Amino acid sequence: QVRLVEYGGGLVQAGGSLRVSCAASGRTFSSYAMGWFRQAPGKEREIVAAINWGGSSTYYVDSVKGRFTISRDNAQNTVYLQMNSLNPEDTAVYYCAAARTYARVDITTQYDYWGQGIQVTVSS
Repeated sequence: QVRLVEYGGGLVQAGGSLRVSCAASGRTFSSYAMGWFRQAPGKEREIVAAINWGGSSTYYVDSVKGRFTISRDNAQNTVYLQMNSLNPEDTAVYYCAAARTYARVDITTQYDYWGQGIQVTVSS
């Protein structure tokens, strides 16, 4: 099966930047669409960004447009989420996920594999 492991995260001040990474193994990485989700305490997991297998199409939730950038390096089997202009409402556990198709990328049920999650905390 596909294994996904998130790297990065941590504590950052409001207005700062952070990049989280997701390394994949076990299957052909380039054949999967990839997404980043996040879950804050007491809230449901929500889509943050997604990218198709070739990197030609991306999706962002409205709240992060212009601040976050999703990218992938298939040669390194890695997906990245660059987060700029962070604010405390971005604080959450961030999850990497893989999907066999790039269709309903905004819902969790479309994804086949998930990483363990990584904490991102933004202080005010």
